[in-house]
Amino acid sequence: MSEENRDGVRVVSCIPAKDEEATIAQVMVRAMRHVDKVIVCDDGSTDMTGEIAKQLGGEVIRHDRNMGYGAAIATLFERAIEEDPDVVVTLDADGQHDPDDIPRLVEPILKGEADIVVGSRFLEAEDDKTPGYRKYGVKAITGLSGRATHVELTDAQSGFRAYSRKALPLVRPTEMGMGASTEIFLKAHEAGLRVKEVPIKVKYDRNSHNLNPLYHGVDVVLSTVKQWSIRHPLVFYGVPGFASLVVASFFWFQTLETFVRTRAVITNVALIAVAATMVGLMLMTTAIILWVMVSVIRER
Repeated sequence: MSEENRDGVRVVSCIPAKDEEATIAQVMVRAMRHVDKVIVCDDGSTDMTGEIAKQLGGEVIRHDRNMGYGAAIATLFERAIEEDPDVVVTLDADGQHDPDDIPRLVEPILKGEADIVVGSRFLEAEDDKTPGYRKYGVKAITGLSGRATHVELTDAQSGFRAYSRKALPLVRPTEMGMGASTEIFLKAHEAGLRVKEVPIKVKYDRNSHNLNPLYHGVDVVLSTVKQWSIRHPLVFYGVPGFASLVVASFFWFQTLETFVRTRAVITNVALIAVAATMVGLMLMTTAIILWVMVSVIRER
């Protein structure tokens, strides 16, 4: 997307950053070639990240303490909405993403082909240089995300994304951590937004990812499970609850049948029946309560 093709179109770049003083300047300067404004969320940095971003002409919003990736994205979205841009582009501050790919992400939105565009490391496999451990971890999480969100992607954890003006207020995350990436797709599916991927290249020439990969994966999985359980409580809690009651019925039958025949109670069998009944009733009650609460909230 050339500068000429961007006439009359306002593009804002949003960059979450924590302790990225070594790379923030390069990322911002290169991003500024393709956007009208850069907003940085300094998420509790202990170095000069925020000061450097401010000196370079970016708007800096600072969190007094580290609140997490999702919290930074939510803060950036809230501020970006006030700017009323045509497109918002998010990218990492660690230098992995190439800001010169911004036009590639923005183009499908300007053409009306998508509401959210994701830069994928895996769309062109022959160009992929992602380390093996990270590749398989991301693909596993992407598979889980696809089943939970019904949005089929090759790289659901990519932070290099573009959002239309329409999409931005509909997908603002509530998750504080990395699970926000999946939550955004859940909300996009519920809102009927169109999601598209474009290929990008990512640099891994430095230890730029601050978050432990194992912690990252666990955080995303737990957040995905939580978000899915909230949206589908009858399935998430109700099905196991019903199965537990079926098991309880079998053991109650065994207990009563034995008692009628021998006038004796097999303690272990009776305890299993009681425990399965309690678990089943608790899960079924939870499913109904959450379903009612979610239904009321959605109606409002």
